[in-house]
Amino acid sequence: MIGLFLGENQLPLEILYKLKNKNIKYFVVDLTKNNRFKRDKNSFFINIGKFGKILELIKSKKCKKVLFAGNIVKPTISKLKLDFKGVYYLPRIIKASKLGDAAILKELIKILSENKISVIKLNKFNPELTLKKGFYTKTKPSKSDMNNIKNGIKYLKKVNSYNHTQALVIDNNKIISLEKRSGTKQMLKSIKKRKVKNAILIKIPKSKQDLRADLPTIGIDTLKDCKKAGINGIAIKANQNVFLNRNKSIKFANNNKIFVVAV
Repeated sequence: MIGLFLGENQLPLEILYKLKNKNIKYFVVDLTKNNRFKRDKNSFFINIGKFGKILELIKSKKCKKVLFAGNIVKPTISKLKLDFKGVYYLPRIIKASKLGDAAILKELIKILSENKISVIKLNKFNPELTLKKGFYTKTKPSKSDMNNIKNGIKYLKKVNSYNHTQALVIDNNKIISLEKRSGTKQMLKSIKKRKVKNAILIKIPKSKQDLRADLPTIGIDTLKDCKKAGINGIAIKANQNVFLNRNKSIKFANNNKIFVVAV
């Protein structure tokens, strides 16, 4: 029995589809805003503040392993409805929230570990969601592009591991945009197409990021946003980025001469 802590976006749906096809028993702790998985008979819509209820559910299912997937929106602490365990763990969650979303996730994983519940990699059942090292499109990055990618990655590795920056856009070795709390989509929307020449989107895990539960994600929407922004290529980390809608995304990239490389 696998416990699924599921949030927003397409990723949770991909994982659910695979588990159902493999007849793997699961239950869902629905952490979305609007009870997204209410039609699934194995789903439980539980406020993250009711940690005692969540732990009781996991125990009742005789579950020892859980998986996190999807965007879990940072809760408004003052609006959380807490049970006894929630009150007990709240100071730790508040402390982590001051560092950022990644820190909250790490603290939740630590709390689960203290209760003898392990967290498995989110691509455990969907290895096809990540890309091996290599080029995936007809258009290939030039030597200059690869140098840009190298410099962009070097910059991202220096970024505070608890802030929101997983991505940047670099153009001729100049960083022209950094991802903020609003995410990659808003970053790409802010780029003025007429001002870019050889722009590349780089999106990789942050340093010290927990790769079991928090992998950077791109997909067809990212490709479309890149086209609108005049981006020439996308670089992601091999085996450490989720790449949704792979066939559709690569076809779109080929049709629009955008390169995709996993480094």
